Amino acid sequence: MNMHRFKTIALAMTLSAGALLGTSVVQANTVDAVLKVSQSKTAAAQKSQVKVDDLAGETGDLLQDYKVVMKQVDGLRVYNERLQRQIANQLKRIKDIETSIEQVTVIQRQVTPLVIRMIDSLEKFVELDVPFHLEERAKRIDFLRASVDRSDLSVAEKFRQVLEAYKIENEYGRKIDAYKGNVSIDGIDREVNFFRVGRVALMYQTTDTEISGVWDQSAREFMQLDKGEYRNAIMKGLRIARKEASIDILKIPVPAPEAAQ
Repeated sequence: MNMHRFKTIALAMTLSAGALLGTSVVQANTVDAVLKVSQSKTAAAQKSQVKVDDLAGETGDLLQDYKVVMKQVDGLRVYNERLQRQIANQLKRIKDIETSIEQVTVIQRQVTPLVIRMIDSLEKFVELDVPFHLEERAKRIDFLRASVDRSDLSVAEKFRQVLEAYKIENEYGRKIDAYKGNVSIDGIDREVNFFRVGRVALMYQTTDTEISGVWDQSAREFMQLDKGEYRNAIMKGLRIARKEASIDILKIPVPAPEAAQ
């Protein structure tokens, strides 16, 4: 009886141990499975985190690029607005220039006849003026007439040349001058030295200083002077004009002023 009970207890213990061993094996398998699942989830989470980090980095880069592009867009907007104002101003200026060109064309048509009239007046003035440097002055007038017909010169340049000629003629009246030339004396062409004092007096003296004369504007001819009266004064005036003597007061023949009509 006791032996049977002992066997029964031993069998029960054996069965309990087997059951416990089986349970342990099952639990061990379950833990391994859970660990594997956890490791898989962890690996997947790491991969997801890497993707998230990559996407976050790309998003940050895109955001930075977007900000840069927006700054460029703002700059271009301001630049375009400024260009629009500049274009508007340029269009206005072009319109003004076109108007000026139309006016210049009209002025050019008016200036050319004016230039011709000024040359004619200058030529007439030289003919009526005291006869000094006639060849030089005639060549200047011929040059001006030739310039009028030149197509390579602008109207402004032609007008400038005429004004320059007038300026030269004006300067003649403010300076003294000495130069050589020829005068017909008693029917004989003699070489003389001319002494000019502006347009006030034009005198000559032969190279031997024996004969002197002065231009009579009213008679339009040279008149001989008395010997010895102005001989020394003209000689000194010639030296002054040549810068061979210092400036001094001279006694020269000057026509008396006439009452205004």
